[in-house]
Amino acid sequence: MSSPEQQVRTVEVPGAVLAVHRGTDGDGPDGREPALFVHGLGGSAANWTALMDRLGDRLDGEAVDLPGFGRSGPPSDGNLSLSGHVRAVIGLLEAAGRGPVHLFGNSLGGAVSVRLAALRPDLVRSLTLVSPALPELPPQRSAWPTGLLALPGLPALVGRLSAGRRDVEAATEDLLRLVYGDPAGLSPTARAQAVAEYRRRLEVPHAMAALIGSARGIVSAYTERGEQALWRQAERVQAPVLLVYGLRDKLVAYRSARRACAAFADARLLVLPESGHVAMMEHPDAVARAVRELIGHPAR
Repeated sequence: MSSPEQQVRTVEVPGAVLAVHRGTDGDGPDGREPALFVHGLGGSAANWTALMDRLGDRLDGEAVDLPGFGRSGPPSDGNLSLSGHVRAVIGLLEAAGRGPVHLFGNSLGGAVSVRLAALRPDLVRSLTLVSPALPELPPQRSAWPTGLLALPGLPALVGRLSAGRRDVEAATEDLLRLVYGDPAGLSPTARAQAVAEYRRRLEVPHAMAALIGSARGIVSAYTERGEQALWRQAERVQAPVLLVYGLRDKLVAYRSARRACAAFADARLLVLPESGHVAMMEHPDAVARAVRELIGHPAR
């Protein structure tokens, strides 16, 4: 299997230079349809590796690191709003000429994908949303710390208070407990990779600024009204939609699924009782089966 580093290219788009990761079956059979995978807050393109592997015979997949995340540098204009991320992904699709694509989004990436599909339906064949970050009031109590990242001054204060008291392994374990339904089920290899990625991100100067700026962007998007409101934009999406929710999700409550199913014109729902916030990582086989049902048989 090729390493991720061997399959990464950079693409210059308005306001940013993006790292784009090819699926491991990048030289797979002809006739595959293009797909783009968009990660969540604090994540990276690597979050999609397991699902991309399972769909490689059917989809010609690429996963993007959003501006400031993974191996993408921060946006040149500092725009980490939801619309700023949407602009970057649209720029990527236009530069690559791969649209329309099967678009996948998790958490923040889900909100990005909803807005993109509403604004540019010509670029989207289908939409798969894993725990999408759509406005939810009140939010789950366990999601409050993520929302607090948007408060001025608080992230720096938390960083000072925790400095020297928590090692990388402990911090990674906290993160895994937050996003996985059953972190004990991770293999030693997966756990070691998570620790290595966390350590790498600590060495990236812009990592915390990207996290805070994007968290503020999501909070700001939740307050938008009129045609820019995310739920209003969801109603405008005409592409077929697969909604994936985990009953153990600590960041996006399952109760959002009902509203999401009603909002999208053509929606189907997959509920995974044992999954947390990243079902595509925790239960990729189940998600892949549902995606295959969504996209149907290959075009002849």
